[in-house]
Amino acid sequence: MSQCTRAGCPGTYDEDGYCDECGHKQAGAAAPATEASTPSVSGRTSSSARTTGRGRGAAALVALPSMPRRDPAGAVLPDPQVPEHRRFCGTCEQPVGRSRDGRPGLAEGFCTNCRTQYNFRPSLPPGAVVAGRYEVLGAIAHGGLGWIYLARDRNVGDEVSDRWVVLKGLIDSGDADATAAAITERRFLVEVDHPSIVKIYDFVSHPDPRSGDRVGYIVMEYVGGLSLRDIFLARPVTGGVRQSLPLPQVIAYALEILPALGYLHERELLYCDFKPDNALHTDQRVKLVDLGAVRRVDDDVSAVWGTVGYQAPEVASVGASVASDLYTVARSMAVLSFDFRGFTTTFVDHLPDPSTVPLLAREESYHRLLLRATDPDPARRFVSAAEMAEQLTGVLRQILSAADGQPRPSVSSQFTGERTAFGTTAGVITAEAGPTNGARAIAGPARPAGAEVVAALPVPTVDPADPGAALLATMQTADPVVLQEALKSVGADGIEVALAVIRARIAAGDLDGAAADLAAVAEPDWRVDWYHGMAALAAGRPGEARAAFEAVYGALPGELAPQLAVAAAAEAAGDTDTALRHYSAVWRTDRSFVSAAFGVARILAERDDRPGAVATLDAVPDSSSHSVPAQVAAVRARLAAPPASLAEADLLDISGRVERLSLDAERRARLTVETLRTALDWVRAGNAGTATVLTHRLAERDLRTGLERAFRVLAKVAPDQQTRIDLVDEANRVRPRTWL
Repeated sequence: MSQCTRAGCPGTYDEDGYCDECGHKQAGAAAPATEASTPSVSGRTSSSARTTGRGRGAAALVALPSMPRRDPAGAVLPDPQVPEHRRFCGTCEQPVGRSRDGRPGLAEGFCTNCRTQYNFRPSLPPGAVVAGRYEVLGAIAHGGLGWIYLARDRNVGDEVSDRWVVLKGLIDSGDADATAAAITERRFLVEVDHPSIVKIYDFVSHPDPRSGDRVGYIVMEYVGGLSLRDIFLARPVTGGVRQSLPLPQVIAYALEILPALGYLHERELLYCDFKPDNALHTDQRVKLVDLGAVRRVDDDVSAVWGTVGYQAPEVASVGASVASDLYTVARSMAVLSFDFRGFTTTFVDHLPDPSTVPLLAREESYHRLLLRATDPDPARRFVSAAEMAEQLTGVLRQILSAADGQPRPSVSSQFTGERTAFGTTAGVITAEAGPTNGARAIAGPARPAGAEVVAALPVPTVDPADPGAALLATMQTADPVVLQEALKSVGADGIEVALAVIRARIAAGDLDGAAADLAAVAEPDWRVDWYHGMAALAAGRPGEARAAFEAVYGALPGELAPQLAVAAAAEAAGDTDTALRHYSAVWRTDRSFVSAAFGVARILAERDDRPGAVATLDAVPDSSSHSVPAQVAAVRARLAAPPASLAEADLLDISGRVERLSLDAERRARLTVETLRTALDWVRAGNAGTATVLTHRLAERDLRTGLERAFRVLAKVAPDQQTRIDLVDEANRVRPRTWL
């Protein structure tokens, strides 16, 4: 760090290139992000027309800490002064009002360099009445446009209670007509009414007591509490690094802010300058408190105000938009959630690499959400505040489930559930050729084929706003040719119609036809990537499928279906680390994705982590139709262990699991054969025990007798004569030897 070059300032430049006292920009640094926002060139850009048309409210997954409401009287500064080290000429930026020769600096006077008049004292004294209505109690803060005052509304209060308001300078002009025009132009803000937005009561003008010039003021409700910036700055500093806010709390703040921005957007208004300074946490709510930069969407004349480090890069050239508003929310989340050094300089328009930020490396879905919200192309960002809130809520569910292991399922508005579970062969008991002499043949579970995965994966839900949605609801055929002809005959149109035909082609195995139809879809949509992934996976191209599913995951980081698909494609490609990570994230969050449980267990079993595999399968709910297959797979995961690694207690556990399963006679007999074979191998390896396994003592004779009985049970239910003969022969081979 180096000393600030501004004369008289005791501060030093931080890593971002700004003085920690006066905020002065170091030579070579980008424009400062000071308390006063900076205007950009006028203009606007339209965001992409892409939208899901669907949304869900943000669930109250995290309770915000209660913030005591600040007493209005206690907010008034007893001696309002601008510290000397923050006094600079507004024209030439030279220091003014500084101490000299032991004498305190003057709070008002003229700049010795350019002779511009300055005054750092509040212009409204206590007791002043603005617009004949608002009685000033005193100054409460100093901002970019001057002092901010607390006042009492004489027209509303009574002897029991007062209505406290805040007066903030709107414009400081000697031109009375300009002041009146500015006030008239912004009166639309009085109509803004949302619980998470500070209420604007009035716009008034009042003559400056010193100059007599008309000064415009915005009159708004008093909101006690602390800004998110103040809450962040109050965090402890360890090793020279300020501790970030807990990520769930940061996300909870964003989920409070996004509906407020969405409210403004629905009314064709843009906030433009969101940052942690402009949101107050009061009681258990968060409120937007500075509407000074709000403008109409179609305003392409006035300047757009924003703050370096938070403002979207395209605003300076094409103007503000819904997408640029959402960009500011993501940047604010980043600043609050990790040590974001250089966010106004080195990383002014992008995020640091996860390799340098442990939080981003650990919370992949959160990182992907930030990436989409701050994409350099506004058309690739979230289309609306509701869409961003929906995905952010899904990300929060994943984060909380990872933290405490408790699932937090939610019905998706973007995808159906799993159509069936894939990769469950380890839990399926089928006929098998039995090896001779009772030797076991228990192989690890096979990885699911691409076609099996594609048939089971969730599919995107139909957008009800699509022109073809109503017609598709009446179509029951799965034949792509019949479906296409039927839709064509009634003139059905829209992307949903094209996707329905593509989905039918993939299901029918017409992958070339699906590829041709996908290539013909011109509309950019994550669903196109989804079906590209499904077609590639079905065709045995897992690398290509993974890339397509990764694109969907990037667009919808709060959804679990894309992560399940990424896991399946990665596993098929041999990248079990990635597969395990995503299978685990899906399973932790939502226990209805049984394929993820089998995926986790399958990979853990491959790595000889059999306890982990069993624990995962044990978590499959009893209410699931795959509960019994999961328990069968858990039994087999234990049976596949080398006999030398098993203890008597392990065999007892396996026996108990088999006995508790609800199986028909044939399947029970087959699982009994697998269990007793393992027990027999254990005994023949020189082990001895006193317990019983499936009612048979751990002795070779008893175990062989049990195997013989199981094979004879299977022979009775054999589907044909040859199979019956084979099973009887197996029973004879395995039975204990006798003299008879």
